[in-house]
Amino acid sequence: MDNYIIPAQTGIGHVHLKVSNLQRSLEFYCGLLGFELMNTYGDQAAFISAGGYHHHIGLNTWHSKDSGPAPVRAPGLYHTAILYPERKDLAAILRRLIQAKYPITGASDHGVSEAIYLDDPDKNGVELYWDRPREEWYDNNGKITMYSKSLDLEGLLAL
Repeated sequence: MDNYIIPAQTGIGHVHLKVSNLQRSLEFYCGLLGFELMNTYGDQAAFISAGGYHHHIGLNTWHSKDSGPAPVRAPGLYHTAILYPERKDLAAILRRLIQAKYPITGASDHGVSEAIYLDDPDKNGVELYWDRPREEWYDNNGKITMYSKSLDLEGLLAL
């Protein structure tokens, strides 16, 4: 194979998740996280969005209705990462999660970003994060500096 490099402007358009209960997943993604319901296919699939895009997340029960979560120690999706535009937006969703008493499984400062981790109702991992400005990602040698440190939740909530 040649040394093909994917174009820098390429993005991840959407994720499509198998869920066991469509209504319960809509309550999480739309009711709690604030996505908009864009379309449904009967009672088996829904397409949700931020800002009117056709869909950022697809949810379906085609092969998973009423089933349990995927095994933790098996191949599969680790988490879906939802990128917020600004730090204040991450603070707002953190406040909402705390108010709803929704369990948070982790919170990390990665140098390039700050992230809050949780599971959706089907135990699919969800990362809620914002990226620091790109110019802050690099050390003096031009190398990206990434790490995992504890996120200052009090500082985030002070925004």
